[in-house]
Amino acid sequence: MPKIEIYDTTLRDGSQAEDVSFSVEDKLRITEKLDELGVHYIEGGWPGSNPKDVEYFKKVRKLKLSSSVITAFGSTHRPRHKAQDDHNLKTLIDSGAQVAAIVGKTWDFHVKELFRIPIEENYDIIHASIAHLKKYIERVFLDAEHFFDGYKDNPEFAVQCLRAAEAAGADCLVLCDTNGGNLPKEIKKIVQDVIRKVKTPVGIHAHNDSDCAVASSLAAVEAGAVQVQGTINGLGERCGNADLCSVIPNLQIKSGLSCLPDSKLSRLREASRFVNEIANIRHFKRQPFVGDSAFAHKGGIHVSAIRKRPETYEHIRPALVGNSQRVLISDLAGKSNILRKAEEFGIRLDPDSPKLQKILDTLKELEHQGFQFEGAEASFELLLKKALGLHRRFFDLIGFRVIDEKRKEKEMPISEATIMLKVEKSVEHTAATGNGPVNALDNALRKALDKFYPELKTVKLHDYKVRVLTAGKGTSARVRVLVESGDNDSKWGTVGVSENIIEASWQALVDSIDYKLLKEEK
Repeated sequence: MPKIEIYDTTLRDGSQAEDVSFSVEDKLRITEKLDELGVHYIEGGWPGSNPKDVEYFKKVRKLKLSSSVITAFGSTHRPRHKAQDDHNLKTLIDSGAQVAAIVGKTWDFHVKELFRIPIEENYDIIHASIAHLKKYIERVFLDAEHFFDGYKDNPEFAVQCLRAAEAAGADCLVLCDTNGGNLPKEIKKIVQDVIRKVKTPVGIHAHNDSDCAVASSLAAVEAGAVQVQGTINGLGERCGNADLCSVIPNLQIKSGLSCLPDSKLSRLREASRFVNEIANIRHFKRQPFVGDSAFAHKGGIHVSAIRKRPETYEHIRPALVGNSQRVLISDLAGKSNILRKAEEFGIRLDPDSPKLQKILDTLKELEHQGFQFEGAEASFELLLKKALGLHRRFFDLIGFRVIDEKRKEKEMPISEATIMLKVEKSVEHTAATGNGPVNALDNALRKALDKFYPELKTVKLHDYKVRVLTAGKGTSARVRVLVESGDNDSKWGTVGVSENIIEASWQALVDSIDYKLLKEEK
């Protein structure tokens, strides 16, 4: 089966989307999820552009990745500078990444109007930059910026830029539809032309400004491209990038090309939802392949037909991409997902057990309330253990009170939490302050439990996100709180839902503590 390399740029291009911002911890968690999915390259960011990306490349070295190679993104050296003295190239080398992708100008319009240098000098910039990087980095890709627009204006110049990269030892020439304005038929023809003129493997990087990024990527592969760059859920600047959640199954299932190991393709929906949860954005229900509605059927002829032969109204088997069939009046999906997650958690669950249906009913009710467990795997594991009698209570809440007090107009409010807990036969009553009511409550909870469970001293709260669930209700809206915690060995996510943000936060914080204590008992 012919192989297509999948290059994920969610952490760099995807983070340029409006309303999306990833912390370093977010990026590390997504990196691990993409590695589980089996993508070939994960573009971690631009190490020369900001301190966050510098920190990411330091920390990502400590991750034990099994499938993916970390890539650092940058640009060619600046005009009127030498490659060996260029700060941007130095940061790529210092990042420790095995692969570097550098963006180079391939539209003469940009060279003339932005660089304001003779177009011949641009060939030297591309060649010198790649040649210098190849001395230190195993593989170097050229992202040929605005290539298709440049090719249509001046094909000789655009191709000569590629040849300069090829002569310097570039490992892949990635043709970029940077403005996203070219149609798939144009993409296919130009890729075919380019492949006849260069020997180096060619890739495609398409933006979605004309809603054609996925189709353009497929057209490029049909023309001979062997690498596809894109993002999970199509995140990206303006209208986004090619959505890998559509590109991958279209190539692997529909076209018979190898993108991911077959055993990992079923993780696609999980990865899609994980990235959205970490980005704190709503899931697109009608997203092809991985959306909630992708295989949903509502009454009438359709339901009757798919119960007999699913292929009558489903173009693939949903399980191939980790999704499931849904009949909207009575939801028949979910048991297989629960069994799979139980297996991942090391929990034995009989497929014929009546407890499985009870867990499914509970899960549906919680989801109706607004709970989502993508990005909150620890809360879901606790749900399973409670249903199966594998959970024990480590403490009982007698009560808590949280006070937020602002004494002067220009001073920050003071937050204080008082809490009373019962641990076995002991009652603990304590208080703590914090830089906000949730932080104060977290500090008070830890303070009350530390002497009973000293292992909690290693637990740190890494991230805290709030999403409003019931639009139009203003300050009375229901909210979902997602908390990421961790110790010296691992990280885990927990979730809470309520009309009261403190109560939702309390639920997530208690799950985080419970998960740690149960983990220590294994």
